[in-house]
Amino acid sequence: MSAQVHVPSLLSRAGTVSALTLVAVGGTLVAPGGTSQAQAASAVATKAVKVAASKQGSPYRWGATGPNSFDCSGLTVYSYKKAGKSLPRTTQQQYNSTRHVSAAHRRKGDLVFFHSDGYAYHVGIYAGHGRIWHAPKTGSTVRLERIWTKNVWYGRVA
Repeated sequence: MSAQVHVPSLLSRAGTVSALTLVAVGGTLVAPGGTSQAQAASAVATKAVKVAASKQGSPYRWGATGPNSFDCSGLTVYSYKKAGKSLPRTTQQQYNSTRHVSAAHRRKGDLVFFHSDGYAYHVGIYAGHGRIWHAPKTGSTVRLERIWTKNVWYGRVA
């Protein structure tokens, strides 16, 4: 039989607890002014959305990763790089490298993957309210557009 130690009981008896003690008992240490991993990830995702939005009107060019023209995965690579995260180059590689989430749990900044026969062929950045920033195709420009199908996958950049 193992003994359980609850951090709140340690705090009430001792007044303070060292970080080492917290780790030993499975507690969490939050430094004043510090941010959680979820908050940091959310900040990166928010910045990636803003970067993509700033590229509105940039022309689509196959294989382009910015800063003046983009293909779909090039826009996501560029936006996340400017936000401080690196992504693989192709749509399928990006899908493989993200944490997959359901539509019910999607958040701004998640990647939206359009797919067919188990293969992701197009990607955009979720902007909220059922819309994505993306570089659609030759002859078009980076734009905000409604997601036109429910047949998409979502991936969260870690």
